[in-house]
Amino acid sequence: MRIIISPAKKMREDSDSLAPSSLPEFLRETEILLRTLQNLNDQELQQLWNCNDSIAALNIQRLRRMDLRRNLTPALLAYEGIQYQYMAPNVFEIGQFAFLQEHLRILSGFYGLLHPFDGVTPYRLEMQAKLQVGGSRDLYAFWGSRLADRLASETDLVLNLASKEYSRVIEPYLPSRVHFVTCVFGELQNGKVVEKGTICKMARGRMVRWLAEQGITDLAGMQGFRELGYRFSDVHSSENRLVYIKEK
Repeated sequence: MRIIISPAKKMREDSDSLAPSSLPEFLRETEILLRTLQNLNDQELQQLWNCNDSIAALNIQRLRRMDLRRNLTPALLAYEGIQYQYMAPNVFEIGQFAFLQEHLRILSGFYGLLHPFDGVTPYRLEMQAKLQVGGSRDLYAFWGSRLADRLASETDLVLNLASKEYSRVIEPYLPSRVHFVTCVFGELQNGKVVEKGTICKMARGRMVRWLAEQGITDLAGMQGFRELGYRFSDVHSSENRLVYIKEK
């Protein structure tokens, strides 16, 4: 099994907690993206990132001095979004880190596909950014099938805990022998399952933590997830969707 999750926009540097164990596998592609970004002027970068002046200034400063091989932070500890807060990676035990290193993969517009202990540096580049790279019209075209091919070489089961922005770089390219299953965390409204962004991110993070704590790698075991008031709903689930309904 491989679990895929999205990155977060907000990142930090942490060279004290744990050391990275490797460099990202697709670092050559990342270097191409870095050169492309560094060739843009400040106005073009802010437009690409679609952010305010202070966030642009911070990331322009990072970009101009970026080193992809030194002073790196393990990817799992570098991201600071809601999903990662509810995953709480800083308090995992050694065995849980080992579980995640084997089974968890973080998708990234900049790095492609990350193991939890790959060393990264803070960057800003969402997968849906309209960045033309060489002959590619955007990042989806740039990455193509490479990330899905890598996952397919490792497993026949992909558990999707990523947003649609990121999962669409994987799902269309997987061969039919790989079972792609999406976890849905929602509430019942007029008989329909409705997902809400922030709460979904919380649940995705907590699901990762729960899987690592329990050591679960099969779909049947995943039905036991009962964190944050969610319960598995067999009625709303299907072969390719595990649906969890939040109790009121």
